[in-house]
Amino acid sequence: MKLKIDIECTPIEARKLLGLPDIEPMQKAMMKQMEEKMASAMTIMDPETLARQWGPIGLQSLEQFQKLLWGAARAAVQEAPGRRHKPDPGDEE
Repeated sequence: MKLKIDIECTPIEARKLLGLPDIEPMQKAMMKQMEEKMASAMTIMDPETLARQWGPIGLQSLEQFQKLLWGAARAAVQEAPGRRHKPDPGDEE
């Protein structure tokens, strides 16, 4: 046996029918807080602000990375096995 019941009602009417609490006021308050937080975060995401905040850090880390690479290259050349100093072709002894 099948029993099918179609009930047409709004979400508010369905919540009342099922005895669920009305969360609309809480939802409105939460949405307002989220909008305020997102609006304040938009100023942080401004490209000019990001450039000012990240600029010095980016340049410093780039310089440190370059120093690391040059140091590794120097160490590799100095520690090469059987390394002998060969004069450059343009140098005269």
